[in-house]
Parts: sequence; structure tokens; C-alpha cells
Amino acid sequence: MAKTARALKAVLKPASEILADAVIKGLKEVKGKEIVSIDLRGINGAVADFFIVCHGESSTQVSGLAKSVEKIVHTEMNEWPIFIEGQQNAKWVLVDYINVVVHIFQLEQREFYGIEQLWADGKVVEISDN
Repeated sequence: MAKTARALKAVLKPASEILADAVIKGLKEVKGKEIVSIDLRGINGAVADFFIVCHGESSTQVSGLAKSVEKIVHTEMNEWPIFIEGQQNAKWVLVDYINVVVHIFQLEQREFYGIEQLWADGKVVEISDN
């Protein structure tokens, strides 16, 4: 019975959750640091269902994280982002899938902008490195 319930739950999982999982997989592929998922669905007027936040150690890694997210999401879900911003200097790259928005920072910019604190009303989940 429990196995059937888990299978049913997986089938009923909202598309934005599945997309967020694919984004997190893409970030883990290139060793994104301190990955956080912020569930904004309980906030009236939120601009997305999820913000996924992480940082890289260099502009090269930040760019690589964004490319990995794009690749994994396209491979697994056949979706492309509607907008990507910040690739030129790769200090803060935003990858927008409408319901899931990915913020990939260099550490200094992440600390300065404090996205997690701005959206602390959402359900903030730290993703393990495993």
C-alpha cells in the first residue's frame, strides 16, 4: 500500500516541483555551493513558485552552473528558459523558467543581495551536497 501511495504522489507532483528538482540536479552536476530551494507558493503575489539559489567560486563556475541547469532541464523536461540574464560578467546569472527562477551568484554578490533573507517568508530548504 505504501509503495502505491508513493507512486501516486510522484505522479501528482506539480510541474514546478519537477522542474525545481531538475534545476537542482543541474546545479549539483557542477558542484553548486550551498544550494537553497525557496518555495514561494504560499506567498500572495509571489513572482514564481520556486527560487533556487546557489553560488559558484568563480565566473567560470557560475557560467558552467547556468549551462548545466539549461542542459539538464532541456534533457529531462524538454524546456528552455524564457530568459537568461547576467552571463556577460557571471557575477549573478538569473535563469528564468517562469515558475522556477534560478539565481546563481558568486559568493560576494550572494551575500550582498541576500535573496534568501528577502524571501524568508517562503519555505526555505537547504539542499544537501549528496
